[in-house]
Amino acid sequence: MSLFLTLAYLFFLGSTFGWGLEVLYRRFFSKANPEKKWINPGLCTGPYLPLYGTGLCLLYLGARLGDRIGAEGIGQKLLLLLLMAATMTLIEYGAGLFCLKSLHVRLWDYRDEWGNVQGIICPRFSFLWAVLCAVYYFFVHSSILSALAWLSENLAFSFVIGFFFGVFAIDVVYSTSLAAKIKAFAIENNIIVLYDKLKEHIRTVSKKGKERTHFLFAFVSSYSLTENLKAAQEKMEKYFKRRKKDEKQDRDTD
Repeated sequence: MSLFLTLAYLFFLGSTFGWGLEVLYRRFFSKANPEKKWINPGLCTGPYLPLYGTGLCLLYLGARLGDRIGAEGIGQKLLLLLLMAATMTLIEYGAGLFCLKSLHVRLWDYRDEWGNVQGIICPRFSFLWAVLCAVYYFFVHSSILSALAWLSENLAFSFVIGFFFGVFAIDVVYSTSLAAKIKAFAIENNIIVLYDKLKEHIRTVSKKGKERTHFLFAFVSSYSLTENLKAAQEKMEKYFKRRKKDEKQDRDTD
């Protein structure tokens, strides 16, 4: 089976399963979601996160490299895992920096985490990446190889992968158009839009107006996107002013 089809299959698996992991994490463990609501993460609308898809492709290539060079000793395996974890952190940093600088949005916010870099990466989540890399290398990689062997014998399944990429391409166009509008508003007002806070605002307003809330199409509302951005901006400014005040009081207390 060609490397292209293999990576396409892995991107499909990583994007969808990674989305599921992210949804569960934000629902049950994230400090940024104290009300424990279901949140559709990421820039895209559908149930996939390209960051995880890209990550799985690179983890597969890293594990395959380890198999080829015969990384059998503890030191060699540890070094391989550190390189894989560093790669995942770099992917996270690159994606976060692109969204921050090019789109003027924050898809996630680590500014409250110790040792964070621009609020994009931090030691705690780099450690979690390392744990995920270890889980993949020792427990998942062999299953991935089995899945790839199954795919090579059932190439008709490649139709599903093709359908996924078709829907994904349409989603990227739709999400990019939304991101362009948000970017224009952010530049005009010289702000960075917190993506999850904007989604939360729209969901809250919809519930107050007894409208239907949308998990996937989070920006669908009776109000225009610009109106929601303006209202969410005011709410975020109040939030940051209150946080700065609390931080000042904490420093004065110390």
